[in-house]
Amino acid sequence: MDILATTITQFLVDLTLPFMRVVGMFTAMVGFSARNVNPRVRVMLAVFVTLLVMPMMEPIPITQLLSVGSFLLIIQQLLIGIAIGFLSSLMLNTFVLAGQILAMQTGLGFASIVDPVNGINVPAVGQFYLILATLLFWAMDCHLIMLQMIAASFEAFPVGSGWFTGEQFREIAHWGSYMFLAAVTMSLAPIMSLLVVNLSFGVMTKAAPQLNIFSLGFAIAQKVGFVVMWVTIGNFIYHFESQWDRAQLLMCQLLRVCPP
Repeated sequence: MDILATTITQFLVDLTLPFMRVVGMFTAMVGFSARNVNPRVRVMLAVFVTLLVMPMMEPIPITQLLSVGSFLLIIQQLLIGIAIGFLSSLMLNTFVLAGQILAMQTGLGFASIVDPVNGINVPAVGQFYLILATLLFWAMDCHLIMLQMIAASFEAFPVGSGWFTGEQFREIAHWGSYMFLAAVTMSLAPIMSLLVVNLSFGVMTKAAPQLNIFSLGFAIAQKVGFVVMWVTIGNFIYHFESQWDRAQLLMCQLLRVCPP
């Protein structure tokens, strides 16, 4: 059986361009973008998802894969996938930032560990919140929603005839403000608690100047921080759902299509 060279080229084009979009999403997506994830596993998952998406797509009208236009199109597909996956990472970093604010306010920032995702030292409280948020991400099937989003992107932005506008890139950048807003909202309880504690220390210092307020206050602030974490941990899932709904809504607005 003879297979025409045009048939082989068309198959490679239909496989390579969607693959670059899918692998771009996995490169920036929560969980798969971690350094401890084997790149071969990431690539194999991207190939598997691409093979599932290919039957839903029309043949891509490109005759030569090895050309400057095809190279630019590959970069375009990679950026679309990275933009979609980056929103999930931006959502997850909300809780890392909230944990760092809480750690710095309560004096728990001295306890730091290496973040296996980014390879840098972060406060242990931030890493604890990151682990909780990651577990909720998988438990609530958010990774399946991400796969639905990447499949819907091929309808909103067909390969070779669709691209983000400048306004949509601006919306992605502006959505980062929600990360700081949500992080500060989560940290309001420890901030206000520490404010009350510091006001109490101020009154104690005024009443009894001989007390060593620095050594005494540091230990009490840490204990108050642990109590506040224990009391407010029940609201963690509420903040996660709220932030994930915002991220999902933005992805739907960018793709102009909401998956079922």
